[in-house]
Amino acid sequence: MTPARRVVTLPPSLRGPEALRFAADARSRGAEVLEVRTDLHPADAVDASALAGLLELLVSERGTPLPPAWVAAARWVDRDVVHAGDLAAPAGKLLASHHAERPLSTEEALRLWDVALPAGSLVKHIEPLGVESRERISVLLETQARLRARFGEERVTVLAMGPTALPVRAVLARRNVLDYVAVGGDWKAAPGQRLLADATREARHPHPVPLPEGEGKSGRLAILGTSIVHSRSPRIHRQPFDRIDIPEDAPVEALVDALLPHYRGFAVTSPFKMRLARHTGSPLDAINTLVRRRDRWESFNTDTAGARSVLERLGARDMFVLGDGGASAAIRVVGTEMGCQLRFLRRAEISGPLSGSGIWTWPDRITPPDTLRFEGARIAVIAYGAPARRIATEITRRGGTPLLLGAAWFIAQARQQRALWETAS
Repeated sequence: MTPARRVVTLPPSLRGPEALRFAADARSRGAEVLEVRTDLHPADAVDASALAGLLELLVSERGTPLPPAWVAAARWVDRDVVHAGDLAAPAGKLLASHHAERPLSTEEALRLWDVALPAGSLVKHIEPLGVESRERISVLLETQARLRARFGEERVTVLAMGPTALPVRAVLARRNVLDYVAVGGDWKAAPGQRLLADATREARHPHPVPLPEGEGKSGRLAILGTSIVHSRSPRIHRQPFDRIDIPEDAPVEALVDALLPHYRGFAVTSPFKMRLARHTGSPLDAINTLVRRRDRWESFNTDTAGARSVLERLGARDMFVLGDGGASAAIRVVGTEMGCQLRFLRRAEISGPLSGSGIWTWPDRITPPDTLRFEGARIAVIAYGAPARRIATEITRRGGTPLLLGAAWFIAQARQQRALWETAS
């Protein structure tokens, strides 16, 4: 099976030369196809011929008819199988698509595709994910298999959409012709798209032993969290590794259970460490690692290795901890073992300037209280990358001295995670 071709959609804010720069940048990052949609751009906003010189061009009719110049320049022409009438397109260019308004059974989906298509046409079937369950994912995989059997293995793409659809899209992508992904930043053409960087990394470093899912060490890996675009986990762990960035109120418990046949492990980060500890029946207050054990998840907290690294580098025996979430649980365990005196401070409990040594555990997205001030305190930051730099600026502004120890935490806990995932069954 040829790997799915990575498709990025031109953002609606980009026109003319900016659109060309976007296409060139996307190509340099691993994109292979550029989609231009009539609901996002008027005919005169882009130079279709120039764009086609940078990436293969997919033009999609969404309400407004396709401009002839777009069709002439395109490699594929996307028209809706239900609403586009006779599906007219130049020979060999048709991508027939359907966007279902609700989750469908496989038989319902197949009836929609009981149409005659021109030779060489591609097929794209899209459904909202609906309830996160093993059964729902199985239905989508069955629909994909049946459409491939009907139209040909090299012609079909099946997509899921929704706030928690990303891992399902990643599973489906293994047998799709096209993989619609997001370049990054705030723009995504559809909810559930994974990042171009993650899809490209997987294509360049495929799993060395492509075993059937459910057998031993097969299956995907991923990090689960909210606002994790900065995460370095996909760069250091074995591929395929997905960055599953989902809303804070997402049904993460149902999602991990539904993904059990397809994933052999998860890294868990804020805000799901405590919720998944409860869900898996862990004796720990918070966990950061899930490992597949045939028909269940076993949970661990390798953050203790990271906490030990940070406490040793901070070198204090009496300190405060800002926040009392998942990371704090690991600090509490290790601090007790090391004989440290720890004060865990929630935001509402901070009323005066803090001195001495401390650890900042709040994620970057959480606004610290206005009352927070430091008097020369040394503050360990356990985030890394851009979020760590923003936190460090905030600490300095409030009178503290930041110590960027997030990389040390991350590497120590990730090393243990990798070893645990190798034991998956």
